[in-house]
Amino acid sequence: MRCSASTRSAWLLSVVSVLTPMALTPMAACGQDRAAAQQAVRVMSPIAPRVLGPDRWATEIAAAEASTRRGERRDATQRAARIAAAYEQGGARNSDEYLSAGRAYVLLGIGNAQAVRSALAAFDRATAADSNNFDAQRRAGELFLEKYNAPDARLSFEGILRRSPTDAKALLALARVEEFEGKGNPMATARLSIASDPRYADALAFVAKMHRDAEAYDSARVYAQRAIDADSTSTAGWSVLGSMAFLNGDSATFRKALAAVTAVQPALAEFYTDLAEASVRQRRYTESVALARRAIGYDSLYVPAYGVMGTNQLRIGQMAAGRTALERAFALDPFNLWHKNTLDLLDKMKSFRTIDRGRFRVVAPQEEADLLALYVVPLLEQAYDSLAVRYGYKPPTPIRLEFYRYHADFSVRTVGLAGLGALGVSFGSLLAMDTPNGRAKGDFNWGSTAWHELTHAFTLGASDHRVPRWLSEGLSVLEERRVGRGWGADATVSYVIAMANGKLRPISQLSDGFLRPRFPEETQFSYYQASLFCEMVEASRGAAALPAMLTAYRDGMDTPGVFQKVLGKTPAQIDVEFEAYTQRKFAQAISAVRGTSPNDSSGGKFVATMREAASKMGTDRNSARQLFEQARTMFPEYGGDDGPAWYLAEMAGAAGDTTLALTMVEQVTSRNETAWIANMFEANLREKRGDKGGAIRALDRLNWIWPYEPTVHTRLAALAASQGDHARAVLERRAIIAIGPTDLLDARYELARALRDAGDIAGARRELLQVLEEAPSFEKAQTLLLELRGK
Repeated sequence: MRCSASTRSAWLLSVVSVLTPMALTPMAACGQDRAAAQQAVRVMSPIAPRVLGPDRWATEIAAAEASTRRGERRDATQRAARIAAAYEQGGARNSDEYLSAGRAYVLLGIGNAQAVRSALAAFDRATAADSNNFDAQRRAGELFLEKYNAPDARLSFEGILRRSPTDAKALLALARVEEFEGKGNPMATARLSIASDPRYADALAFVAKMHRDAEAYDSARVYAQRAIDADSTSTAGWSVLGSMAFLNGDSATFRKALAAVTAVQPALAEFYTDLAEASVRQRRYTESVALARRAIGYDSLYVPAYGVMGTNQLRIGQMAAGRTALERAFALDPFNLWHKNTLDLLDKMKSFRTIDRGRFRVVAPQEEADLLALYVVPLLEQAYDSLAVRYGYKPPTPIRLEFYRYHADFSVRTVGLAGLGALGVSFGSLLAMDTPNGRAKGDFNWGSTAWHELTHAFTLGASDHRVPRWLSEGLSVLEERRVGRGWGADATVSYVIAMANGKLRPISQLSDGFLRPRFPEETQFSYYQASLFCEMVEASRGAAALPAMLTAYRDGMDTPGVFQKVLGKTPAQIDVEFEAYTQRKFAQAISAVRGTSPNDSSGGKFVATMREAASKMGTDRNSARQLFEQARTMFPEYGGDDGPAWYLAEMAGAAGDTTLALTMVEQVTSRNETAWIANMFEANLREKRGDKGGAIRALDRLNWIWPYEPTVHTRLAALAASQGDHARAVLERRAIIAIGPTDLLDARYELARALRDAGDIAGARRELLQVLEEAPSFEKAQTLLLELRGK
């Protein structure tokens, strides 16, 4: 079913509304049934033994579900339809029959919102008839989760666990909710399930999958094998083993896993979809599309396969094909928020403008496309050439860069839901990121973000998309720092405190810092830590070592093998080497922030000195200055806008000591890529001292933080012209026009002057003629046009 954005919205509202208890009332008092069931669960004391009544449909529903597993969807649907018809004609006699009816409606729910409503209603009635029917409660929760309603799914599972805290199935179901929401600790919850039932194959396979997704392959194999040992027909366990074998090129193990799954589920749609999703985790998007297409060949109604295929077609730039696949997925499952949101975004992107510039294609909101392309295309051309030399690889072109004004749109483009914390993402030759005004001024640097994401296109491609995420991120941050301009992550007070307190993971476990952060800052710390590892490798093994690591990953080696081959050490030995490297590098800062105990995060002498200095700013500025100097010597690497160097720069500027002010402010602007105020301060100081080149460099850094300030472009244009850099002057005059000045005609006149000075007489004439077409009496334009007549 193909539908417009407005139709999708209305349809989704009509079906998603059934996913809350109160919205189930249209189904013959279903809301009252759910409320009654929940009240029964609350008031029941100890669990009474379940009284099982005869279930007329038990055999038939089991056969229907078995047919589904075998891929015999027609037989499954016919059996389920017979149960549903009998239920609708005569009702159910007991809790177990309500449960069987709900299971039948689940099988009928593909593209049928009414069947989903009926399934939830039947499960609720099963619970109302017998509050000990945990299977019904669990299936209701699983259906909620399948339809992207995690809060109600959580309520269902927690309701079971309040009465039976060690219920292994409910614990695993709750772990799945936690994984879906990105909250809690799904690994720990799943392990509680295993503790309750050590041979629960589904829980063992779930933990195996989580280890696989975190690239902890040894642990994944252990748990997958435990799942298979507990149940040799565990398709989930075999899928984990098979997916790892596929990713690592182990054809023998893959064939063994494939044969085991085929014996249980001859229609391999689920198996190949799991392979496709595992490939996505390793950023192997093209392979994921092929695997999902194979899954659809086994089952043309398998929604997850369409979703994986469509999402990843969009990620590799196959926009029309991706949209078609997601429309098919949404028609089959209109509850899917990922697909609905992505289709809505694709509708929105029809108004975007596409600018092709050789190796790069910029896609951005209409009113920002010209401005952003002016700056980002030359930047990426510079990055492409330098990275191609460093890594010996060239990504396929054109590389598509999409900009999103609203971060929620970028988040939807990336993962299907709003809320992603990242600023940019790379899928290889397709990059996506926020526009500069997608965040507040000073929140991020869009130039370093673009350079970072393009670097991923090189490191992913050079490794055939096999490089671990932590290393790819570390290389991208390192490449940002190479550019200068103060780009790239640097040491912060909180990072050094975490290092001093032993809170950072060793390099051999750094994947978990990205995928399983233990505290809010750990992911950001992991980016910087990974870049320090790359810095150490290059310093100790030479410039060729990092590209050699990518080549080794491309050739199928795992991380221990790569470390041994390229670095000559085991992961444990690299951990020791890296710890020694960072301890030496930050020895002074670590000493300054170390507290009185191993877990003291107060910031030690450095933070205490900064607080004392700040407290004296209003009463004794001389003492404050001395204290800030002390703090700066304790942690000279720190360039934050709350650091001692910035305070000292301001104080020196106020005292008229421009030499000291410049020395101090450079410590901020050379290390802090988002320091808007500090860069403006530096530009003003340098221009006042006649250092026009230095002022241009500071103003240029401002453009990469926030390119929407006309006065910055005007100053840059004038300074560049005075230095004879007429090409830069033309660029800045074009930027002013792209922003949308209040006096557009005058802005175009100034562009014409800049073009004249740059020697582009024809371009200057074109601009002047367009100005005079709109304002024939514009004297300055007339005069300049006459001046150009003889040239």
